[in-house]
Amino acid sequence: MGQPDQPAAAGWEHFSHEADIGLVGIGPTMAESFRQAALALTAVVTDPASVRPIVSVPLVCRAPTDDLLLVDWLNTIVYEMSTRAMLFGDFVVQISDGELRATAWGETVDLERHEPAVEVKGATLTALHVRSTPAGWRAQCVVDV
Repeated sequence: MGQPDQPAAAGWEHFSHEADIGLVGIGPTMAESFRQAALALTAVVTDPASVRPIVSVPLVCRAPTDDLLLVDWLNTIVYEMSTRAMLFGDFVVQISDGELRATAWGETVDLERHEPAVEVKGATLTALHVRSTPAGWRAQCVVDV
């Protein structure tokens, strides 16, 4: 573990939550923690590294709080994955004044190559929080699968 005044390395992880799955995005900025949470969302379905960045999809979300912005962000990705039959393996995220603007990079689902594990139905308010800490940002919630 680094010194308290050093920024956190970016990353993502899952945590157990009954029949659902918790997502955590960690990064030196809120935007990076949201990017990492999106990668954790993809990782519920397949390995994000297996998704080729062939198609770019612009995304915009707005919310009155950072917590609700995370839920809206993840639900926007779930919606786009479902309606476009796509998976996203990377994201470019910018956040300013309650608005998130992003580009999701991905491709059409290839059942043989991606071997999707589950379908994410949506992000929930359970265990939801977006917080700045001395080590960086942490964005987390539970997704319904």
